[in-house]
Amino acid sequence: LCSRHCFCSYLEEETNKKSEVISCIFSLKEEVGALAKALKLFEENGINLTHIESRPSRMNKEEYEFFISVDPSCAQALDEVIEGLRTQISGHVHELSRNKQKDTGCQRPRGLDSAQDFLSLIGLSSNVAFLHVCAQGFTDPVYRSRRKEFADIAYNYRHGQAIPRVEYTEEEKATWGTVFKELKTLYPTHACREHNRVFPLLEKYCGYRPDNIPQLEDVSRFLQSCTGFRLRPVAGLLSSRDFLAGLAFRVFHSTQYIRHGSKPTYTPEPDVCHELLGHVPLFADHSFAQFSQEIGLASLGAPDEYIEKLATVYWFTVEFGLCKQGSAIKAYGAGLLSSFGELKYCKTDTPKLQPFDPEKTSLQKYPITEYQPVYFVAESFEDAKEKVRKFAATIPRPFSVRYNPYTQSIEVLDNTQQLSNLAGCIHSMYHCNIAHPSAQNQNIFFTKVGLNSSIRSLDHHRSE
Repeated sequence: LCSRHCFCSYLEEETNKKSEVISCIFSLKEEVGALAKALKLFEENGINLTHIESRPSRMNKEEYEFFISVDPSCAQALDEVIEGLRTQISGHVHELSRNKQKDTGCQRPRGLDSAQDFLSLIGLSSNVAFLHVCAQGFTDPVYRSRRKEFADIAYNYRHGQAIPRVEYTEEEKATWGTVFKELKTLYPTHACREHNRVFPLLEKYCGYRPDNIPQLEDVSRFLQSCTGFRLRPVAGLLSSRDFLAGLAFRVFHSTQYIRHGSKPTYTPEPDVCHELLGHVPLFADHSFAQFSQEIGLASLGAPDEYIEKLATVYWFTVEFGLCKQGSAIKAYGAGLLSSFGELKYCKTDTPKLQPFDPEKTSLQKYPITEYQPVYFVAESFEDAKEKVRKFAATIPRPFSVRYNPYTQSIEVLDNTQQLSNLAGCIHSMYHCNIAHPSAQNQNIFFTKVGLNSSIRSLDHHRSE
């Protein structure tokens, strides 16, 4: 794994121009002569090591990790050494710093504006191709044309603009009404309490009612006022990596089109019913919003195989999760909360219910065009969140990140100065709120968790 990261701010760019330190981490198997072979590569390329540290690998007990710093004048020669380490000696090499802006191997948006503009380029082709599976939509030229209209809105949308309002047809509103009315009768007995607490507020402030499909702009403003989440129109399905990356910025990619009217009970792809009835209520819950963003942050820079695992865990929690509340089993997954057919089905004896364990859940295969044969049940909503957090913490990444809400950007925590800045922010937040006794315990807890998490993340990459 070798990448250079482009999360730096303009101030960081100026700092990098003045003083640039080149460092990297590589792993070696615990065997005689392994380090000598690696150091010989540096010697043969005339590279002067200014610092070297070692420790047992936390990802593989049979390996050791080495952190090195080199003279900046050796930048060009370092490319050959890294290639030699990867192909001849070590399978794991990661460059921590050097010309971050030139990295094209692992590009990630550094701010909300670049994230939105990057995602606006995600094509319409995947959405059109999926219509081949959705038989009702594919054979209906009117529906295909309507989907093209929604796709154009998503493609042309840019960050900072108001989400265009849509004039829904009577047929579309009738489909929404069928889904809305059926689901509303099921929510009191089938949905988790967090969903039921927010839903009346959406009816009051966002126009949730049987004869009206809410506008994404109104719902997005509501979410921003509740938890800072916002909606962004999208043409259809995104890749797992792109979708999870949006969550890191507290951005949820939402479709505006509605499922075909011939089959309102279920849709194999996301639609406005799925987004507004399934996802939105829980994104207005502070605890769930934080949980979702943590999954997104965990995905940034993660290896592809872990993205697949993380996306599978997301599927069986945020999309199709069940949890125990009191003596009953309730749904908190959006795929269930937006499909009255599957919401009923999940509480029958047909599907198999298993205890939620992220390690096992991440390996479970699942269909996307039919009801799920397996659901995972958490002991509680909080229990599911905690287990997912612990699972996400095991993802091997050579750096850690944090979301800066003031600049709406991602910051990479890979040196002591960035950690010091973070500690300063937490310290300031604590002192601003300590005068309020009701918030004191919560803020102390947040301070400890945030700082300890950051320290652990930095320690994972280098020993200070």
